[in-house]
Amino acid sequence: MSNLNDTLEKRALLEAVNLALHRAMQEDENVVVLGEDVGVNGGVFRATLGLRDRFGFKRVIDTPLAETMIAGLAVGMAAQGLKPVMEIQFLGFIYAAMEHLVSHASRIRCRTRGRLSCPMVLRSPMGAGIRAPEHHSESTEALFAHIPGLRVVIPSSPARAYGLLLSAIDDPDPVIFLEPTRLYRMNPQPIIDDGRRLPLDTCFTLREGSDITLISWGASVHETLQAARMLEERGVSAEVIDVASIKPLDLDTLEASVRKTGRCVIVHEAPRSCGVGAEIAASLYERALLDLQAPIQRVTAPDIPPPLYRLEQLYIPSPEDVLAACELVLNYA
Repeated sequence: MSNLNDTLEKRALLEAVNLALHRAMQEDENVVVLGEDVGVNGGVFRATLGLRDRFGFKRVIDTPLAETMIAGLAVGMAAQGLKPVMEIQFLGFIYAAMEHLVSHASRIRCRTRGRLSCPMVLRSPMGAGIRAPEHHSESTEALFAHIPGLRVVIPSSPARAYGLLLSAIDDPDPVIFLEPTRLYRMNPQPIIDDGRRLPLDTCFTLREGSDITLISWGASVHETLQAARMLEERGVSAEVIDVASIKPLDLDTLEASVRKTGRCVIVHEAPRSCGVGAEIAASLYERALLDLQAPIQRVTAPDIPPPLYRLEQLYIPSPEDVLAACELVLNYA
């Protein structure tokens, strides 16, 4: 396998998304892509580059700058048998689309007693780290995780972006697919364009360990893995889990890890209050309280809007922040 990987072209997360979109549109003529600048320009980050040339303007649709209209159009398309993949240019622009996501996309299956479903995917870049204004740098995944009927998926590597996006497009219900902009061009890896899907609603154990469990998702997986390597240099064995699908949560995998290590730190870039980390912590306390040897710690961004880029690195949780939380947990008495 190592020899095969050496010969494969390495692709970054952004390229993996593009590859998955090409694959899905090739496999299923009902898959359509829509959003602002997705056609002629290939998207604000070029995630949809080449799609219009290959599949035509009827399947790759440039829309006006109107997120409300984009979401409403996607819901209508999905209800009538298409599989729309809509792009919102930045997560901070999504609020105008919330009416359709909350009141319609998430409820169609229940409202029609299963007669209709809503097989749509909303793609959006998320998170800080690219020196953009605050509306371009938000991590508000908890808003969508709170809505019954919505799946929320956040890949942290090119391979997971490819496999999870294909599964999201296959899903008969709406999926919010959030792509960390900070990872778009970071850490390319070999990818085989074979259409292999990865399971939704499943955590991925990236590193086995026995002393402490580090739980993260999205861009913060990068800092979490760095912290795990720093712990290893100190003789501490850290297990690292990428949640990947934050709604529904794969609590069985998380519980099994925490029961094994007895210690847990949760890391996410979103603000602390009412974040997904709090939900994970509460669930682990309910399931594995007597196996915990220390209180669970959370490492998060502060409860403020993302700052201007000069302060960005103070806002994003760092490996040192993760390490400090680990030391609290490991030294708890």
